[in-house]
Amino acid sequence: MATRALITGIGGQDGSYLAELLVGRGVEVVGVERPGGDGDHPNLAAVASAIEMAEADLADAASVVTLVESTRPTWIFNLAAASFVPASWLHPTPTVAMAATSTAAFLDAIVNVDRGIRFFQAASAEVFGRPAETPQSESTPIAPITPYGAGKALGLFLTRMYRERFELHASCGILFNHESPRRPVDFVTRKVTRAAAAISLGLESELRLGSLDAERDWTYAGDVVRAIALIVAGDRPGDYVLASGETHSIRQLLDVAFGHVGLDWHDHVVVDEGLSRPNEAATICGDPSKAERELGWRREVQFEALITMMVDADLALLRT
Repeated sequence: MATRALITGIGGQDGSYLAELLVGRGVEVVGVERPGGDGDHPNLAAVASAIEMAEADLADAASVVTLVESTRPTWIFNLAAASFVPASWLHPTPTVAMAATSTAAFLDAIVNVDRGIRFFQAASAEVFGRPAETPQSESTPIAPITPYGAGKALGLFLTRMYRERFELHASCGILFNHESPRRPVDFVTRKVTRAAAAISLGLESELRLGSLDAERDWTYAGDVVRAIALIVAGDRPGDYVLASGETHSIRQLLDVAFGHVGLDWHDHVVVDEGLSRPNEAATICGDPSKAERELGWRREVQFEALITMMVDADLALLRT
């Protein structure tokens, strides 16, 4: 019997890379889209013909149960979320409610439909808030400071609860910043790479950013989804920090991106403190040693290669 994977958030960065990976391995992939959606998923262009789509309202528990009953997956990857953290303050109630409802509904459906289904919940480094220790590991205290982080913490706690109570193969990936050419332009990495490309082509002249002092742990999204697949295919469920274990500042990001197109970012970047996020942690760094040790996972794309990949993709996009 073929392995069948159900993926929420399939049209996004992580979902589309995961779909490509699984299709390439012969896994049957079912993507979830909201009822009445336009069905436009440009990130899935390479594998669209190999993917089955199903509709479900992830904020409605009954709709989630019906989805699991009708698709009968072997694996469920719950990747859907409002991924832009600052925006979670604009809509805190649906942000948190969506995370809690969808996670609980999927886990409850597994208990009642087929306890052999394996489940993956995407958590985030935002669950740590302003971390009490560096680097952050699976044992770092959970203390979110944003609605997005609180929602992800709920998903993490629910997955742990169901795993222990019902002995499910249910796991969480605590995902640190992970990037690719498919990252939306709201995010600082893509904002920088697109600006470097646009300025080098004479299409723009400046880039406005907040604080340049923040340090983040950036990993290639394609490497992260390989780890996600390893978690679900593994013998034992658990929670795993998925990160590079290295930090780079916004200044280093600018150095690489603008340097790749022969520009000095000092000539084009304007610092606007009004764009800074209040109370955010100055340094975020994950400890991936558990994933490396238990899953045999290693990232393949280093920081500079990731950023230059994104700049090249933006150059190609802007030239079309």
